[in-house]
Amino acid sequence: MTHQPKRALAAIPVAIAMAMAAATAQAQTAQAPSETNFQVRTTGDLVQLCEAAPTDPTGIAALHFCQGFAVGAYQYHQIVTAAEGKRQLVCAPNPPPSRNEAVAAFIAWAKQNPQQMNTPPVEGLFRFLSQRYPCRV
Repeated sequence: MTHQPKRALAAIPVAIAMAMAAATAQAQTAQAPSETNFQVRTTGDLVQLCEAAPTDPTGIAALHFCQGFAVGAYQYHQIVTAAEGKRQLVCAPNPPPSRNEAVAAFIAWAKQNPQQMNTPPVEGLFRFLSQRYPCRV
């Protein structure tokens, strides 16, 4: 892998995390996350955290948790695939998506795929990412 794609790939988790924070201010109809959502047992829990409004009682914490979860999962994927010489599941376009594009796409994907809401959260996140940013062989 060349230096340029690595930079583009590295931008995805940052773009997703920041986009989730920026777009959640518009999520006025979303229900405030509960303490149970913070256990992040399902993709639905992650979506609930990512959709939190900053004005919700736990909104800021939920948004930060969402961002940290997404960035951590993505960076772990990068490290493991590189260390094991495996093909990446996600390839960022160049230039990478804006923050608003990334979060809007993840939330829209979640709403269009309600059957995925009971899957493990990392699985849901990577199903979205691999569908939105597939690697071309």
